[in-house]
Formats: sequence, C-alpha cells, structure tokens
Amino acid sequence: MAEAIEAELIPGESSTNLLATLLIASLLISAIFLAIAYSPSETTVSNSVEVADSDEWRAFSVVAPIDTGINVYHDHFRTNETYPQWLLDDLGVNRVCELTFNGTWAERYEADRADCWDNLTTSDIVYFPGTKIIGTSPDGSGGVLILDDPSDGHGTAVTGSVIDANPDAVIFFVEGFSDSAVLAAANQPLVDVISTSFGAIGSIPVPGIEDATRVAVVDHNKLHTGAADNSPSPAIQDATAGPPWSIGIAGYAEEGDDQKEIMSGSYPDISADWTQYLPNHDDIDGYHETSGTSFATPRTAGIISFVLQSLRHEFADSSSGASEDRGGMLVTGNNFSVSNADVRQAINLSAWYPDFGWDPTSGTMPISPVLPCTQTGWGLVNLSNIQPLIAHLNETSPLPDRPSDVEACMAANQEMRESYWGAYPSAANSTAIVTADEYATRHI
Repeated sequence: MAEAIEAELIPGESSTNLLATLLIASLLISAIFLAIAYSPSETTVSNSVEVADSDEWRAFSVVAPIDTGINVYHDHFRTNETYPQWLLDDLGVNRVCELTFNGTWAERYEADRADCWDNLTTSDIVYFPGTKIIGTSPDGSGGVLILDDPSDGHGTAVTGSVIDANPDAVIFFVEGFSDSAVLAAANQPLVDVISTSFGAIGSIPVPGIEDATRVAVVDHNKLHTGAADNSPSPAIQDATAGPPWSIGIAGYAEEGDDQKEIMSGSYPDISADWTQYLPNHDDIDGYHETSGTSFATPRTAGIISFVLQSLRHEFADSSSGASEDRGGMLVTGNNFSVSNADVRQAINLSAWYPDFGWDPTSGTMPISPVLPCTQTGWGLVNLSNIQPLIAHLNETSPLPDRPSDVEACMAANQEMRESYWGAYPSAANSTAIVTADEYATRHI
C-alpha cells in the first residue's frame, strides 16, 4: 500500500528527488529535536478582537464549522443582536427555535424539548435567536440533532475558537463528519470559510472529504481550513489538510515558546495556536483548556473571517460569500475586490518563523533554521497577523515577498499536493470510508 501511494505521490523523477531530499532532511531534523524534547506543557489562551460599530446592520462574515454538535446554551455564543430576516432567508433558514435562557443547562434543554429538540429533522436549518448560531444536521446522526452530545463537546470547543478570533462571526454550524455535511455549507452562498477538524488517524492516505471541500473552494470560491493530524506525519496526504485547495494547519505553542508542537502534522500550509481555553458543552458558562490542531484550525478560520468582515466594513460591502452574483469575490465594494487567492497569498506572506527561544521542558520542537517549512509550512499565524493581513489586502501597507528558499520550499509543497491529489481521487464510497470507526477521528 505504501509503495503504491508513493508512486502516485510524485510521478516524475525530478519531483521524486526533490521530495526525497526535503522529507529526508525534515525527518533528520525532527529526529534530532525529538531526541531532546520532553513532555508537553499547557498554555492558557483567551484572546478576542473588537469589531467596529456601524449605524446599520454591520458588515459580517459567515463561518461554517463542521463537527459533532454545538452547545447553543453557552454564554460564549450569546448576543443581543437579532439577525435580519434577509440573512436568515439567504442562509436557507426554515425553522426558528426560541431557547430558554433561565436555569441550568439540563433545565433549559428539558424546557425546550417539546418545541425544538424532539422534532428537528435533517432538512431543518435552524436559527437560535439570542445566539450567533444557525445550525443544521444533514447526516441525522449523533443523538439530538445540532446539539452537542452529552459525552462529547468537540464541536462546541471548535466553534468557541472561531468566536474567540472574531466575536461577531455569524456561525453556520453543520453537525456531521461526511461529504454531505461539508456540502451543506459549501452550497450556502453566504458562507465564507468552512472549517473541518477531523480525519484519518495518523494521516493514513485514504479518501475522505476532499471531493466536498473541492466543491466549496474550486466551484464556489470559499476558503477551507483543514486540521493536520495530531502526529508528526506529513500533512500532504491528509484528506483534511492536504488537498492543494485547502489551507492545512498544524499547531504551535502560542504564548509559550512559539515553537512547533511535537504531535502536530509536518509540512502544512501554516501553524496556529495549539492550546486554548474553550467553552464546555454541558453547562452554560464553564470553560476548559484543550489542545490540538482541532482548535488551531477554527482559530485561523475566525482570523480570516475577521479580516473579511473588516474589509467589507471599510469598502461598504453589505454581503458575504463569493457567489456568482459577487463575481466570485469574497469582498466586493467601492471599486475594490478580494478573492480566495488574494487571501491565501496574504496569509502566506504574513506568516512568520519565530526567533529561537525554545524551552526544552515545553514539549515543543524547536523550529529549525534549515528548511523550517518542512515543519511548519509558511510559518505561524495568530491574532497578531490580523492587522498586517488587512493592511496588505487593502493595499495600505503591502507585505514583502518571502525569502526565495521559503518560496521554493512551499512551491514544492504545492506541487506535491497537486500531484498526489490529482493521482489519488476519492473512491465512490468515500463517505463510508471517512465515517468508519477505524478511520475517522477528530484531530484533537
């Protein structure tokens, strides 16, 4: 199996030599650093950014996390805003659940069962007034539709990470781990960014959701942030992080030593915050510290959302998404436009490699001065990238080109991904494969 996959990965002799050189160097460097690294430490992170006020209903951005479910009762997702009817109509909302906001989580759930939870269907797209959430569950699995499972909480934490980066993001939440779940967001014209934090354990090169994310990005011009695996395996063959149209995201220790987390995919597009402080799924105001690419990925989606929202405010763009009606542009207004490719280029230019400040007790891997791209891609991205991204995209302060060795390394990355995913399309039963117990897992 491995030999066949390698043959498909790099069909040409020159590409093979380049891949072998890069991966051997990466593995040697990783082995050296792994030998001197210790157990992980935990870092508590809680960041947010403010959004400018507007006299009219504000500029907005729509993020679609695809995950286990969401705790709609948590204070983290509350808002005094009421979404305008035209927004609900454009997002296909066909049902409104008026939630109870008094009492414990269990008391609120019980109070709302008859009018909401006990009679939701897979065709419902539900708005929850008093929250930032519109939700749907096209797969119809996992117990109560849309609501996070009592034994889980992954989707609530993932969505909390989006909100930490953009407190005013409109959340179009989709419960599920399949092509149909991703397509439920891909086919919504107003969705800007789709975020997925699940995939095969160890980045086993099996078909996954890449057909659906390709529809979202290539056909509908959206952005997709995909979590690399929580192992040092290369992200290139990962069905979530690897496709060339996706932004593959590994993890690093933000507010620690800013070095790469050992258990985090190698050679991704970028790396983002590994450890965060996120809302609980079974109470109304509790939080917990948790780590993984699962949360680095939606944090990046929230950053992108904030940037798009800011540009829309600046250039009087009153909608979202990149539909045909908007010329396939994510931002369009006042003789100004921003495309999917513009955003990706800006992220690549704004990413950064940290100074060598590694703490050997931190559980991180020091980012090597030699081929750092094979560890962490274009580099690190956090909330500090927001203003440079905005200034680059609105052309008030363009970012400089990256050094030629970084450009060459990441060009090779993209070439390998294009070769691999062009030669290894999804099987007809990809949905069954990605949801099978032996393959599917959240990247936590």
